[in-house]
Amino acid sequence: MLAIELTFPGGRYHATPWGRHVNEAAIAWPPEPWRLFRALIATWHRKFDPASHPRHRLADLLSRLAEAPAPSMRLPEDVIHAHTRHYMPGKGDKRTLIFDGFVRLDNDDPVVLAWPDLELDADSRSMLGDLLHAMGYFGRAESWVDARLTNWTADFNCLPDAPEVDEQSGEVLGDRVRVLAPRTLEDYAAFRSARLSAQHRPSAKLKKSLPEDWLAALSLDTTDWQDAGWNVPPAARVLTYRRPADALPAVARRVHARPVSVAPKTAIPTTARFALYGNPLPRIEDALRVGEALRAAVMGRAKRLLGADAVPAELSGHGLPDENRHGHAFWLPDPDRRGIVDHVIVHAPDGFSPDAVRVLTALDRVRWEDGEPLRILLEAIGPASLFEALTPLTGESSVWRSITPYLHPWHLKKAEQRSADALHAAWLGQLCKEWTARAPGMTPPIGLDVLEAADFGGRRLKPIHYRRFRRKRGLSQPDTLGRIVELRFAKPVRGPLALGFGCHFGLGLFVPVEAVR
Repeated sequence: MLAIELTFPGGRYHATPWGRHVNEAAIAWPPEPWRLFRALIATWHRKFDPASHPRHRLADLLSRLAEAPAPSMRLPEDVIHAHTRHYMPGKGDKRTLIFDGFVRLDNDDPVVLAWPDLELDADSRSMLGDLLHAMGYFGRAESWVDARLTNWTADFNCLPDAPEVDEQSGEVLGDRVRVLAPRTLEDYAAFRSARLSAQHRPSAKLKKSLPEDWLAALSLDTTDWQDAGWNVPPAARVLTYRRPADALPAVARRVHARPVSVAPKTAIPTTARFALYGNPLPRIEDALRVGEALRAAVMGRAKRLLGADAVPAELSGHGLPDENRHGHAFWLPDPDRRGIVDHVIVHAPDGFSPDAVRVLTALDRVRWEDGEPLRILLEAIGPASLFEALTPLTGESSVWRSITPYLHPWHLKKAEQRSADALHAAWLGQLCKEWTARAPGMTPPIGLDVLEAADFGGRRLKPIHYRRFRRKRGLSQPDTLGRIVELRFAKPVRGPLALGFGCHFGLGLFVPVEAVR
């Protein structure tokens, strides 16, 4: 068996996946075989004397690696998908915000690529060892690397063409990822011939992007093949690997994946806050869609990590006891003062189980409408009071104002709609009924005022400006209009506070009045 071990002394691995913009902060994980070949070629060009290490020996070594079955890989488990943010100067006074993503890992925890059935002759093995020893970085220049041949005997957790589900246990084995690897000499020659013969008069740029020599094709500058219209290097092929489902978490497992103590009650975490990254970000008018998208992302992650039949009830909202009154998860937008949703909150009043914590820490993206998924980064998990300095949603107050429309959850009787006073009393009655069902023993609201609009940085949003209809079919919706309301309590209560129809998905969301003045 031939095995290569890569460790990163700086504790970082930088590499942008093919077809992704560098500012998306995405990471090519696992490291791609194509990068290894390119790194070996670059090391030979920069640090080796062709007289002692002839080019034909390099070509022979790399062709042996390319013709062997795709390598199995071992990925470190204690890693974090991290990033830094900084501004780059531009023309005039303009500055561009740059997201620099990387994998944070221990500097002695190796990435291993292995070809189990490949044996090299002594000369080729010696040359490969010399190339690896001389290699200074892998991925981007910031990814300092210590590369060497190794005798790896442990298991591999990232395999090519591995099944998605274990046939015997039914357990989900991991995520599918696409990686690049070099074409073999024969495959490249056939591909090149077909592409050139398909053109009556091939352009100079196309010919330049398809050199006859295989090693020259692997060494081609990126601009040369991009100028010819390729979106991936023509000498590369796409492989499918199966990596562990939680291979690249946003928060270290060693910190947050420990079992959560269930005693005392106050030790159980109830609230998780995430930062959203993307362009454009959602607006508060789409609060309902944000809540639905966030729940769908968490459900998908939970099924991949735990299995479809083991999703925690506090996340799914299914299979709860009759006495559970809204103790399961609320999926809430957390907008800035302009109404841009740059954070989201998951709040379960009855607390998160260890499995739920595991799912939330593994969440890294949310599919949003028809565009690119939004990146999502967990900031913390804990009691609601932990976030009081960060967001008004978890504050404490005796007067709360809705920032999304409140829709009453039960149908109104005809007698309750005969006058403005009767209607007002009916709304307050429904609020008190809902509050009492959720929090027995706590004083319900003592007053209610209906407002014309919610104010976000001068944007006056009336209920009609918001999405107010769930995508789930068959729901009975007593109120289709909604209203912006202000609630008064006899004594301060702590948020998050969401009431009425669709409250678990961002409708009827309140903030302390002090936060909107």
